[in-house]
Amino acid sequence: MEFDWEVWLTSPYILMSAAVFTGVLLGRLKIGRFSLGISGTLFTGLVIGWFVYERYALPYQGKVDAPGYAAGMLANGVVHIDFFYLFLILFVAAVGLLAARDLGVVVRKYGAKFVVLGFLITFTGAAVTYLMALVSPGQDPFAVAGVYTGALTSSPGLGAAIEAVSIYGREAEAAVGAGYAIGYPFGVLVVILAVNFIPLIFGIDLKEERDVFKREMSEARAATGAKEIPEVSFDIAGFVLTIIVGYTIGSIKIYMGPLGFFSLGSTGGVLIGALILGYIGQLGGIHFRMNNRILGVIRRISLAFFLAIVGLRYGYRVFDALLSGGAYLAFVSLVVGSAAIIAGYMVGRHLFGLNWVMLSGAICGGMTSTPGLGAAIDAVGSDDPASGYGAAYPFALLGMVVFTILLYRLPMN
Repeated sequence: MEFDWEVWLTSPYILMSAAVFTGVLLGRLKIGRFSLGISGTLFTGLVIGWFVYERYALPYQGKVDAPGYAAGMLANGVVHIDFFYLFLILFVAAVGLLAARDLGVVVRKYGAKFVVLGFLITFTGAAVTYLMALVSPGQDPFAVAGVYTGALTSSPGLGAAIEAVSIYGREAEAAVGAGYAIGYPFGVLVVILAVNFIPLIFGIDLKEERDVFKREMSEARAATGAKEIPEVSFDIAGFVLTIIVGYTIGSIKIYMGPLGFFSLGSTGGVLIGALILGYIGQLGGIHFRMNNRILGVIRRISLAFFLAIVGLRYGYRVFDALLSGGAYLAFVSLVVGSAAIIAGYMVGRHLFGLNWVMLSGAICGGMTSTPGLGAAIDAVGSDDPASGYGAAYPFALLGMVVFTILLYRLPMN
C-alpha cells in the first residue's frame, strides 16, 4: 500500500475543506459580542495558503524537475481560480434570489439613494488613491493606483486599469496587477471588519435595526400593493437557469466611447439575472421563488468555500507583503478601503437616514465586495442586507470602471 503525503496535503479539495473546517471553528469563538462567523474561513485560508505555497511550491520555482503538485501551484495558485468563480457564482445566485422578492419595494422606497452611494463610495476610493499616489515618493505610481481596484475588490476595475495603462508598456501593466494582488485581500479584510465593528463603534442596536427594517418594509409593501408569489422548496432547473442567464448577461460588453467596453462580469451578471428572475418569480413550470432556508444553506456553504479560496490563493502574497516592500501598498489599501466605507456610512446613515440592515449591504455593494456581503449577512443575522447590496452594486461597478480610467489619465508624479 502506498500513500503520497505531499500529493494528498496539496490537493485543492483537502486544502479547501481544511480551511473551511478550521475557519468555521475559529468563527465560533467570541470576544465579548464580536465573532468572525463564517469570515473565519478567510483567515484560516490565508494561513494555510501561505504555509502550503511557501513549503511546497516556492522551493521548486524555476526548476524543470518540479513535482506535479508544485508546478500546478506555481502556475495556477494554491487553488485554481475556477474554484473561486464556481463558489462565487453559487453564492451570488443564492443571494440574488433571496433579495429579489423585495426588489421592487426597495427600489420604490429608496430611489436614487443607492445610485448616489454606489458612485460616492467608488469616487472616494479613487480620490484617496490619487492623493496617496501623489504623496508616495519612491513608490511606483502605477502600483499605488492599482491598489484601488484591489481595495474595492473589483475584477472589472482591474481589467479597465490594465487597458488604460497599456500605452505605457508591460511594466506598467505588471505594476497595476501587483497593486491589485496586494490590495485585494486587505480590501476584503477591511470591509469584513467594518461591517462587524461599525455597529459596536457607533452603538447601533442590531435587534432594534432589524425590527425597524421589518416594520418599514411591511409598510412599504402595503403601500405599493406588492403581490405575493408562491414559492417552492427548491427548483434545480430554476437555480441553474438563473446562473446561465446571469452569466450570459455578464458576458455582454457595451461600448461606452472613450471609456471603452463595459461589462458586469460573472458576478454582476449573475446578481442582476437572479434579481430579475427572482422578482418575476416563475416562467412556465420553472420557479425562481424558493424557500429561504434552502437558499440560505446554499449561500452559507458557497460563501464559506469562496472565502477559504480567497485566503488560500492570496495567503502567501499577504504575508510576503507584510514582511517586504509591499507593506506600504497594503497600508494604502487599508486607507483607501476605510475612507470609502466611512464616506458611504456617513452619507447613508446621517444624510439619507438609512437603516443599518440596508446600509450595510449598500456599503458592501458600493465596495463591490461579495465577501463583505457575506460578513454583513452574518453580522446582522438576516439575509436582508442583500437587497441593499443588489441595489448599489451595478452603479458601483460602473463607477469603478469610469473612475479607474480617469485615475490613470491624471498626472501622478
